Amino acid sequence: MSGEIRRVGVVGGGQMGAGIAEVCARAGLDTVVCEVDAVAARAARERVAASLDRAVGRGRLERAAARGALDRLVFTGDLDDLADRHLVVEAVVENAEAKTEVFAALDKIVREPSAVLATNTSSLPVMRLGMATGRADRVVGLHFFNPVPVLPLVEVVTSLHTSAATAARVADFASRVLGKTVIRSRDRAGFVVNALLIPYLLSAIRMAESGFATAADIDTGMELGCAHPMGPLRLADLIGLDTVASIADSLYEEFREPLYAPPPLLRRMVQAGLLGRKTGRGFHVHERG
Repeated sequence: MSGEIRRVGVVGGGQMGAGIAEVCARAGLDTVVCEVDAVAARAARERVAASLDRAVGRGRLERAAARGALDRLVFTGDLDDLADRHLVVEAVVENAEAKTEVFAALDKIVREPSAVLATNTSSLPVMRLGMATGRADRVVGLHFFNPVPVLPLVEVVTSLHTSAATAARVADFASRVLGKTVIRSRDRAGFVVNALLIPYLLSAIRMAESGFATAADIDTGMELGCAHPMGPLRLADLIGLDTVASIADSLYEEFREPLYAPPPLLRRMVQAGLLGRKTGRGFHVHERG
């Protein structure tokens, strides 16, 4: 498979999708972001614009470069606008049915003969998404980390059907064009990073749940005792407790190991809408957003 990736589509303009779109536009790529409707598309544009403004304010980006990136972005509520893309990255909610539906639709819409369909899933099987299409050899996991414009890592995940040419093309794109560091993973729940990270976060949640230590002390202990930049419960709040629970469910379903099972406290907090930073309250209190 050959062909330079110049036109990118992103399905989903939330925290992750907006970040992926931003790094693509900053890399000089023609980028289209598709949301569920025009209202959500406008919100996605505002999200990217705010992120670019923060980068300028912190001296990480020139004002002219931020304007150029925003000019390269198109926001739409129509999936058909992705028909001519060389690469489409799905970044919708971490739900297998929702993602499968997106891939089935993209398979009918994206007409570029060599186009690659990628998923930003944190833990769901890439194979399942590929099998919803007629091009499983050109479906791959492309897992970015939050916040996408800041964190340098990308996991490239190949299913049993993903061709070596697809994996090489996407890894080259992520490293050479986007400037990310790429690691490879097989198609197993959690891939590399979350398979190691989530049990650690769940252990911290169980410690808080048992009353062994407060959330603040658990985080301070890991920050000052182990030189972690952020404690486990602050990190869980940043990721989103609903996302942590979803990844834990995927890991437990695949491996059936008790260390992957979401603790009752985590489930109750998700049910209560206490999702962390995005709702203003999780294990800590945050400014919303």
